[in-house]
Amino acid sequence: MDTSKIVGEKIKTLRENKSITIEELAQRSGLAIEQIERIEGNIDLPSLAPLIKIARVLGVRLGTFLDDQDETGPVVCRKTETTNTISFSNNAIHSRKHMEYHSLSKSKADRHMEPFIIDVAPTTDNDFVLSSHEGEEFIMVMEGVMEISYGKTTYLLEEGDSIYYDSIIPHHVHAYEGQAAKILAVIYTPI
Repeated sequence: MDTSKIVGEKIKTLRENKSITIEELAQRSGLAIEQIERIEGNIDLPSLAPLIKIARVLGVRLGTFLDDQDETGPVVCRKTETTNTISFSNNAIHSRKHMEYHSLSKSKADRHMEPFIIDVAPTTDNDFVLSSHEGEEFIMVMEGVMEISYGKTTYLLEEGDSIYYDSIIPHHVHAYEGQAAKILAVIYTPI
């Protein structure tokens, strides 16, 4: 299954079920009509910031775009079960995909946090744009070195290091010097 197509299809279905036009979604989210059309058409891989804006307008949690499960009890995710991935953009102009997200909670309904193992691909891109959204993020480096641009400060995190921050401050997460890395990320966004 090509999970990169799930997000656009779910956004379109949710929008249509709520009788919201693309124009209304664009106006209420602050995004361009063309951007929403490209996301819904699975032409563009969206970054987290526009997804969070769309989720807020649609009145759903971010994880709604990644799952359709209804488990209300505890959810165990075995290492062998993290093979399905979802990809988001890194806001770079030339590279539209540099991180693969492995959801650790996709079968948990009504969750407030989104935990992921994220494989960060090596890249030569260093063109990135800081973005912000409501909520908080926790990142722990499992392999490699990560660079977190947060406001006017840059943090280098090595294996075992972690950072917890308010995501309303403009930020960007990327591998240091374009090397491959792996991180554990937990994202909280209020509905």
